[in-house]
Amino acid sequence: MEALAGYEPRTEAEAADVARVRALLGPGGDPWARSTPLHATASALIVHPPTGRALLRWHARQRAWLQVGGHADPGEADPLAVALREGHEETGLDDLVPWPDGGVVHVVVVAVPAGGDEPAHEHADIRFLLATGTPEAARPEKPGAELRWLSIVDAQAATSEPNVRETLARAGRLLG
Repeated sequence: MEALAGYEPRTEAEAADVARVRALLGPGGDPWARSTPLHATASALIVHPPTGRALLRWHARQRAWLQVGGHADPGEADPLAVALREGHEETGLDDLVPWPDGGVVHVVVVAVPAGGDEPAHEHADIRFLLATGTPEAARPEKPGAELRWLSIVDAQAATSEPNVRETLARAGRLLG
């Protein structure tokens, strides 16, 4: 994944996660293969720069307010493209663009609890920021997947996940 080629982790914990993600990229493997206990995912925090707000989505399986994102579809290999597709699917926003420059903003390995016939596993999540100019157009993809536009501070208070709070903090610094 070229997206990680020049990425520099900001903390020791993130450095360990980046090392695990880079190990997934070794020869002969598919980092996106859902059949492995650790596999790549891509996500994005959607922001509305004029108001400094971020969009969070309720994820029932994790029982938490999180960013949008998920797994690559067959044939996908670009994490930014995955984040853009997932962002559109989960919010209905059709004007999403990489912001401010399309670079990776955070890399984190996240534990995912077992659900249905899927065992517990880990996501090697590669995170981006996406911007919209039409926040009022956001619509949940399904019942129970509520969306909320919040200030960075309110979004940090709403999520129970420290790694999402860190992604929000990084977005907040960029939003000014």
